[in-house]
Amino acid sequence: MKPKSSSPEPQRDLFKTELKHIIDKNHPLAKLAEKIDWTRFDEAFEPCYSPDFGRPAIPTRLMVSLHYLKYTYDLSDEEVTLRWIENPYWQYFSGRTFFEHKLPLEVSTMCRWRKKVGEAGAEELLAGTIQTGIETGAIKKSDLKRVNVDTTVETKAIRYPTDPRLYDRMRERLVAYADEHGIELRQSYRFVGKRALHRHSGYARAQQFRRAKKETRKLKTYLRRVLRDVLRKVPFLDEELTRLAGFAHRLLLQKRDDKNKLYSIHAPEVECISKGKVHKRFEFGCKVGVVTTARKNWILGAKAYHGNPYDGHTLRESIEQAEQIADVRFAQATCDMGYRGHNYEGECEIGIVQRMKRAKNRWKRYWWNRRSAIEPIIGHLKAEHRLERNILKSELGDKLNAIFSACGYNLKKLIRAFLRRYFGWFEERFLFGIRSLSPILSS
Repeated sequence: MKPKSSSPEPQRDLFKTELKHIIDKNHPLAKLAEKIDWTRFDEAFEPCYSPDFGRPAIPTRLMVSLHYLKYTYDLSDEEVTLRWIENPYWQYFSGRTFFEHKLPLEVSTMCRWRKKVGEAGAEELLAGTIQTGIETGAIKKSDLKRVNVDTTVETKAIRYPTDPRLYDRMRERLVAYADEHGIELRQSYRFVGKRALHRHSGYARAQQFRRAKKETRKLKTYLRRVLRDVLRKVPFLDEELTRLAGFAHRLLLQKRDDKNKLYSIHAPEVECISKGKVHKRFEFGCKVGVVTTARKNWILGAKAYHGNPYDGHTLRESIEQAEQIADVRFAQATCDMGYRGHNYEGECEIGIVQRMKRAKNRWKRYWWNRRSAIEPIIGHLKAEHRLERNILKSELGDKLNAIFSACGYNLKKLIRAFLRRYFGWFEERFLFGIRSLSPILSS
């Protein structure tokens, strides 16, 4: 069923103290709780629920606020629910009236809710942060006309892929499938496979590559034998076995220089993206296009792309997503030289920053210089908002994680804006007091 709508004036409890009488109403989260339009999320997510069947769903405001807090403070689903119990400001931000001492929900509910709302729901959360910034005055509408566009890599939470480990992992998956369905294998190679993988690591460490290749061939042979044994004894191919057999054949046939290789068994959507940097030559994940304002550095769009496309071929979709989220038409977009030969054909003026050439126009040169402001934003997304190592599953998880990371970044900027607005007077008085006392202390 649809979630219950939180009434603005709930029934009072004579034996409990309301949160608004406990917390400081000038706290940034308390101010944000009043400024965010929570009803827009109820209206946007209403089609995701059945009108008549099932039990009432968890309130939408609670789910939205938990995801905001999760990506603002770089927490997991378990950590954000545990800290929610301890923090009265988080509970007030989530729409609670009284302080609660129990978990607000089962942790797995957050995962199911993300799948239910999908990419469009995540974009609605990002649009909510931008609309709140405009209404509070932190974002000027004129700042939304000019944007910067760049791409980065959203790495997946996988081990560094090597052929021996992939062979052994694929064999383990097939053996587990056989045990689950009661298929008696001739041999599982559980112990000899583990020993061969251990020996390969030791030989590679000692740079004895001929012996290491011999152990790799053993692991490949073990995988072939288990695959043939399972396919021979199974009565019919179900969906799961078809998927596992496809991965096994793909893994056995791929060569070192092939494209579209399989790098992970549990995350087959992972791609190898070359960085060309000394400290990190390759990254395993997917490409993400980020759109930010040229001034004030607000994120207007974040979209994950699979298939490792060329940067210029992602420009059109990135700008269209950002324009839809911000509800504005861009006048100018500035990109680096990786966007030469782009596929955008709209009204927005695309500026390609040329490294070896200086713009003659003063304003054009100014916006070229402002393009580099997107680089530290990407660094903050990776270091503080969970874009560096994505643990969400499948391609949908990659798309959701990129957008939620942008939501966390924007919400942190809103918190800092309220800190400057409501607590700046205290800092100024404190600094003024120190300056006034400095001549007396020096004497």
